Amino acid sequence: MDDQTQIELEAAAFRRLRKHLMEERTDVQNIDLMNLAGFCRNCLSRWYQEAANDRGIEMDKMQAREIYYGMTMEEWKSNFQTDANAEQQAAFKTSFAENVDKKG
Repeated sequence: MDDQTQIELEAAAFRRLRKHLMEERTDVQNIDLMNLAGFCRNCLSRWYQEAANDRGIEMDKMQAREIYYGMTMEEWKSNFQTDANAEQQAAFKTSFAENVDKKG
């Protein structure tokens, strides 16, 4: 496989992941993603921002989130975000502590 084809396939996979998380599974909260996978929509938008910045494109966190989410964070939160319950918060604390321990 040539490099350009690989880039195109990776981009297509990223777009599919974004569509899945932004359109098909809006019921899944970021904290649930963090607890299960160690990343969430905000991480994906940050990675997008970092990729842009690495290429000399100025983009801040909120710009990247608006591009990734397809709306402002205020709109996303209003439409889809719920408050984390005690169980989710406890799982996050445990997961976060484990991840910090693994990183040293």
